[in-house]
Amino acid sequence: MMTSKPNPTATRRRVLLISSVIGVAALGLAISGIVDRARSKQELIALTNEQAIPTVRLVQPAHGPSEQQLVLPGDVSAFNTGAIYARASGYVTDWFQDIGTHVKKGQVLATIDSPELDQQLAQARADLASARANEKLAQVTLERWKSLAAKSIVSQQAKDEKDGDAVSKAAAVAAAEANVARLEALTSFKALTAPFDGIVTARSVDIGDLVSAGGTIGKALFQVSDIHRVRIYVNVPQAYLREMKPGLRAVLELPGSDETFEATLTSTSNSISENSRTGLVELQADNPNGRLWPGAFAEVHFHIPSDPSTLLIPATALVFSPDGMSVATVSADGKVMSKKIRIGRNLGNDVEVIGGLSASDQIIDSPQESIIPGDIVRIAESKRAIPAAQAVKEASDSVARSGI
Repeated sequence: MMTSKPNPTATRRRVLLISSVIGVAALGLAISGIVDRARSKQELIALTNEQAIPTVRLVQPAHGPSEQQLVLPGDVSAFNTGAIYARASGYVTDWFQDIGTHVKKGQVLATIDSPELDQQLAQARADLASARANEKLAQVTLERWKSLAAKSIVSQQAKDEKDGDAVSKAAAVAAAEANVARLEALTSFKALTAPFDGIVTARSVDIGDLVSAGGTIGKALFQVSDIHRVRIYVNVPQAYLREMKPGLRAVLELPGSDETFEATLTSTSNSISENSRTGLVELQADNPNGRLWPGAFAEVHFHIPSDPSTLLIPATALVFSPDGMSVATVSADGKVMSKKIRIGRNLGNDVEVIGGLSASDQIIDSPQESIIPGDIVRIAESKRAIPAAQAVKEASDSVARSGI
């Protein structure tokens, strides 16, 4: 049996065909890989450009209310307060009024036993009687010497001496009378009395206590307060002092109480503390039932008239720069703009804008430090947001123009 030999020509053709198929397949794979890498690179560039556009949240200026409420702490004080100290030295023999007692002007609060003062008064009265006797004798002697001088029995010099002695004795009487009056006045202070109608708010004396005249160091023996009307003192920040005018109404609220009290601003100190930059103002309120106690803390609610055309923006939207205060706004085409503004009062979360801003401006809240005027931004949760494709295209064009 004979075997046929393979045809060399056919074998070569088969090898060439297989090589061609493999080459075409390899070329296709290479082209596909190049296309996929180019597409991935473009997608990566687009994604990077898209992520490079910051997303911001916009706020619009709001018009302020026609009336603004300002709440500040205040201190309640009595309308009048009298601290009573001893004017006579001695021992307390009795006290008649305790804390919380309503007293009238001149009513005795306590009595002091002062034997030394009594003896001084007795001596002064005796000295006065002696001075009056000497004055009387000097006056009688003067009248006699006047008669003798008229008859030239005694010299004019002797008569003048008697005249001077009578004047001296009269002056001694006047001095003795003044001393008696002084001691009688001091004796009257043995009874401690109320200086005005009010309530005894403090008593620091008891029977047997030794008190000294003229002492004003330490606690007063009694303290009487007139609380039919009270004063309320409030430290007001400098930004609000221009609104603090006499007649301004306020409402007082006390901790732990649902009751409110009407008060009226009566005066201001016309000065500002350098430490706190606040000015002291005084309000007064009627207290017919005595529910407002001196020394109490109160929340003072001022009702301040305000301009409803004033714009309010969040304090977080402010941008501090060397040129002054400004805000970052977004234009209709999505680009950042910087607007210099003038602010008024700081209301805590919000600030007043008194110039440089309109109600239609779109303001970036809490702008990033990297955002500069001219940048394109994306607006978060806003119907006016710039489409992503448009933003990416504009960002890509900007990068291309810069040669990056």
